[in-house]
Amino acid sequence: MNDLRVILFYKFVRIENPEKFVKEHLKFCKNLGLLGRVLVSEEGINGSVAGTAEKIGEYEKYLKKDQRFSDMVFKEDPVVEIPFTKMKVRLRKEIVTFGKKVDFEKKGEYILPEKLKEMYENKEEFIILDARNYYEYKVGRFKNSVHLSIKNFREFPESLKKIKNLKNKKIVTYCTGGVRCEKASSYMKENGFKNVMQLKDGIINFGKQFPDTYWEGKCFVFDKRLVSKINTNEKTISNCEICLKPSDLYRNCRNLNCDKLIIECLSCQKELNGCCSQECLLDFRKQCIQKAMKNQGRKILGAITN
Repeated sequence: MNDLRVILFYKFVRIENPEKFVKEHLKFCKNLGLLGRVLVSEEGINGSVAGTAEKIGEYEKYLKKDQRFSDMVFKEDPVVEIPFTKMKVRLRKEIVTFGKKVDFEKKGEYILPEKLKEMYENKEEFIILDARNYYEYKVGRFKNSVHLSIKNFREFPESLKKIKNLKNKKIVTYCTGGVRCEKASSYMKENGFKNVMQLKDGIINFGKQFPDTYWEGKCFVFDKRLVSKINTNEKTISNCEICLKPSDLYRNCRNLNCDKLIIECLSCQKELNGCCSQECLLDFRKQCIQKAMKNQGRKILGAITN
């Protein structure tokens, strides 16, 4: 029986001497046999790790023994295989890059998944604002949600000007696990948005409790899976960027000079050999020929010198 798990977690809390914390945390994770990625800064911790249910349980207990993380919430997903190849614990200036200082005392009020579901069912007047990147929004989103067309979270502050006319509206922000909304909602309130809330623990938490309700599509995740199932029905809301057929299969263009992240169906992946266009396919083939010639040259040189 498969018992592999992936957990997602974060906590904004002061960490003194984060350099020391990184070294000790990495050592513990490696000794435990976990794989994943954890970001640490003076402002807190943000990560996703994977392993057996037993090892994940030990990890959660280890973190919660630390008073700073005693109330940490872990979002968990069962997986068929580990979606990471290494265990990384990195020191960062921010645990989620925003580029603006925010006052967390002004963060948006938390609302639980059942409250958001109730707001939908009662047809309340509110704006549901997606704080994620556009490529995440394309494959899955809440019904009637608004997006700022940002490529990365650093663009959020500037892009907020697009909805400055909504400052007096009731707004619910959401993201994958909640970490981005802590900053987004705080920044919004500091900049004149009057009634801002944030979905507690994000999409993952909502999907666990209320699948097949107001979430459409799948959820983008930052590991080898790229997308995670939220609903029991498999309705696809995105399209292949080559042929426009329904697809939610993300991949990076095989041409290393491009490496563009695109939605590409299996047929187009096969036809273009994993590239995103005919131009990239030609460039990729040139790279393969050059590599083959280089390797052949080494073999000839090796035969001569031997």
